[in-house]
Amino acid sequence: MKRLYTDQNSLMVGNIKNIMENNDIECIIKNFMLVGSVGELPPTVCSTELWVINDEQYDQAKQILKEVFSEDKDKDPKWKCSSCGEMIEGQFTDCWNCGQGKKG
Repeated sequence: MKRLYTDQNSLMVGNIKNIMENNDIECIIKNFMLVGSVGELPPTVCSTELWVINDEQYDQAKQILKEVFSEDKDKDPKWKCSSCGEMIEGQFTDCWNCGQGKKG
């Protein structure tokens, strides 16, 4: 068994666990209940951890984790507002400057 991911946000660890299980990688969460001990124990000891049970799946799990945190994942290209000419990040459907909707 190998540790794959650690975070103080237990919801994020749970989300990563769901992603792994959707890819048929069995994992367990450790230290979930220690979050309430922050202040009494060092924060690094209280972080929630995700462990891959089968060592043979660890490399596959690391690759999936890398893809999850990739900045280019599902990134829509920037677009230019047809009304005011402002450049808008691809995830937005309306211009922040004039409110014009993205066309096409």
